[in-house]
Amino acid sequence: MVLEVTNTNNVKVYTVSGSSLTRKLPDWLVKRKRRELQKDIEWTRRIELIQDFGFPEASLRLKVTPDGQYCMATGVYKPQIRVFDFANVAMKFDRHTDAENVNFLVLSDDWTKSVHLQNDRSLEFHNEGQMHFRTRIPRFGRDLAYHSSSCDVLVVGASSEVFRVNIDQGRFMTPLQTQSTEGVNVARVSPAHQLFGFGTQDGTVEFWDPRARNRIGVLEPEISGIMDPISGTRGGFEITAMDYRNDGLSVAVGTSSGHVLLYDLRQSRPWQIKDQQYGLPIKTVKWMEQAQGAYSPEVDGAKIMSADSRIIKLWSVSSGKVFTSIEPNNDINDVCHMPNSGLLFVAGESAEIQSYFIPQLGPAPAWAHFLENLTEEMEQKPQQTIYDDYKFVVRRELESLGLSHLIGSPVLKPYMHGFFVDLRLYERAKAIANPFAYDDYRMQRVQDKLQEARESRIRATTKLPKVNRSLAMRLMQMQKGEKGRADSDDDEEQKRLGGRQRRKAQVQAATATAVLEDSRFKDIFNNPDFEVDEDADEFKQLHTPFKKMKLQGAKARADDDSSEDDVGIRNTGDVEDESDTEFFA
Repeated sequence: MVLEVTNTNNVKVYTVSGSSLTRKLPDWLVKRKRRELQKDIEWTRRIELIQDFGFPEASLRLKVTPDGQYCMATGVYKPQIRVFDFANVAMKFDRHTDAENVNFLVLSDDWTKSVHLQNDRSLEFHNEGQMHFRTRIPRFGRDLAYHSSSCDVLVVGASSEVFRVNIDQGRFMTPLQTQSTEGVNVARVSPAHQLFGFGTQDGTVEFWDPRARNRIGVLEPEISGIMDPISGTRGGFEITAMDYRNDGLSVAVGTSSGHVLLYDLRQSRPWQIKDQQYGLPIKTVKWMEQAQGAYSPEVDGAKIMSADSRIIKLWSVSSGKVFTSIEPNNDINDVCHMPNSGLLFVAGESAEIQSYFIPQLGPAPAWAHFLENLTEEMEQKPQQTIYDDYKFVVRRELESLGLSHLIGSPVLKPYMHGFFVDLRLYERAKAIANPFAYDDYRMQRVQDKLQEARESRIRATTKLPKVNRSLAMRLMQMQKGEKGRADSDDDEEQKRLGGRQRRKAQVQAATATAVLEDSRFKDIFNNPDFEVDEDADEFKQLHTPFKKMKLQGAKARADDDSSEDDVGIRNTGDVEDESDTEFFA
């Protein structure tokens, strides 16, 4: 088994687990079949970064706990929650729910406390043993965030209100009223100064101060070329993703048009706009700070990870240049980055949660330190085919090399109409059969050089080549014949020829022009290997004696004309030279 690797922008991305590498066993497979699979080489060499890292049908959301020791994920079918332990690289437990998950948050440092927003308007609170409490919200939810200072869970959805559930007091608080007319898609809380950010369906971002619970600003992103098709004004897109940077000054905004905009909170204009090129809504946007030990030629080594349902792109914050990209085989639902490492988890429409390792992004996490050596050892390399060290020869060539007595021995491998012979044996036999092959080649090269020098001294007026002169002359006559008919003003002759003969002549002239002027056929008149042997039996069978006589007569006349021209040129003095083959080059 080898690891699948892609090399976008000279950045290697290793697929360490996923649908292309892991073979899943159905739940109904009996133990007897499991024992039989122990003899399956592909099954025994399979790769599983984390055991049972997936769901029966598809995975929806996944997050790494703040302590970095666990991964919590939700998926279908049936709707369930699974927690994976990195220390044991295996699933810790799974828990089924009544509805599919929209999004969830981990409230504690580990997995023991979490809140889940379901698609049936319910909000579930889970502890380490069971579902602790369930409540319903007035509208269908789309996203949620947690404000740790006030213990408020912020829920946004198909309403202009932001619902607040205080888990310390155990009751709903007064909702926040936004300016959105259709709904709120995303909610975020800044880790630096606890500023609320709400991305609306109207294409605006509202910022709220949690201390005064008042709106302090509205950001209206503008993208050139994207307008509202109805009103023709600014808009035409929604805010679908959002993320704060830890410095408290920067925010990334993803839109439904497939654009990512980077803002400084002190300015109203974006200082970086990136297009995903697919026109699909942005599902995930994350700030990725430069990991310790990772190299970056830029001053600000931070990167932005933006993902839609088709592709994941990592690009530079300062320059906007793409660092690398990942295109899974299935649609993407969520992307999670392992902090301070080069490992990415992708939840999508596949049974397995796919894992990608990018060494240039960061080192492998401590619990998967073996990835550093595993990726290099099992990297997908071009394999040498079995026939690279063999030469295919036919029986006639074997006889010329004196190897026909080896037919039937293990040295010759019969294949189709010939044999495969070891390349070293072939080279040695060829050197023994023709020890003067190099000398002949050297003499031929010397003759070619002398011929080129001889032709450069005198320019011949004839434009016929040295190879296949008869063919070239016949093609030229076909060209001239059509021109003569086209230039003729004799109506009687045109009538006598008739339309059929004229069309035939035009076709022949076009064919002749294509052969003479097309560079693909220049070797016919330059390379002696393409010389037509008119004395061969095949040529005599295809051409009647009358046609052969005409060709010979035309060739003789051409030779006479060329010799007379050569004599005339020698008598007139020095004339600028031109090679015969330049006409067909």
